[in-house]
Amino acid sequence: MDEKEIISVVMPVYNADRYLKRAIDSVLAQTYDKWELIIVDDSSNDDTGRILDGISNDKIHVFHNEKNSGTAYSRMRGISESSSSWIAFLDADDMWEKTKLEKQVQLMHSLKDPVLLYTGSRFMDDDGHVFDYVMHVPEKVDFHTLLKQNVISCSSVMIRKEMILKHPFPDVRTIHEDYAVWLNVLRDIDYAYAVDEPLLTYRLTENSKSHNKLKAAFMNWRTYKYANVPAFTAIASMASYAIKGIQKYRKIK
Repeated sequence: MDEKEIISVVMPVYNADRYLKRAIDSVLAQTYDKWELIIVDDSSNDDTGRILDGISNDKIHVFHNEKNSGTAYSRMRGISESSSSWIAFLDADDMWEKTKLEKQVQLMHSLKDPVLLYTGSRFMDDDGHVFDYVMHVPEKVDFHTLLKQNVISCSSVMIRKEMILKHPFPDVRTIHEDYAVWLNVLRDIDYAYAVDEPLLTYRLTENSKSHNKLKAAFMNWRTYKYANVPAFTAIASMASYAIKGIQKYRKIK
């Protein structure tokens, strides 16, 4: 990666007027300032449009979907509008620590051929209260390890644009579409690499997939099927997923 190359930050937005400004501010506060922010409003019907009005400049680009098309479509549209060979993702209800991009760029330069990077996480509730628990992550993860637990939070990811175009987010709302992408990418590469620091603060809302544990488990199983994971491997992985998921959310709360 060229030292002067920007990072394209893709942010899909749907009815996020309550959280949007804090997410944008966390990008504006980055110590690594070579970025562009691409916001795709998925036909929101709250005050999201008003918040976005007038914020476009040479670093922030806002696009509006003509109809509600889903998060996967919005992310892929943002990627298509990006100008960099590296993409970062941030959901509109999450936030970054100010050194997030800087530390990932440092990691990128320390690796021979980086493709997929991620970080540790903190968690907050719907009102922005941050829990004490920190989700630490392994410094690297391969396909088989990721099957046991998805430690790659989408809002922590930086990925080569060419790889996300090869393995786009599937428009399948009954699976964890980001998890499916990471599994497919890790079939092509040896490892994804992490900064094991809580550089992402992930919001647990009442409507989030992760809040409904039974729904999340069914989606996880369907993700294995979508990613063509063999049945025996999927069953063993689901057992690990359930145990580690229970342990994680007990620690959060």
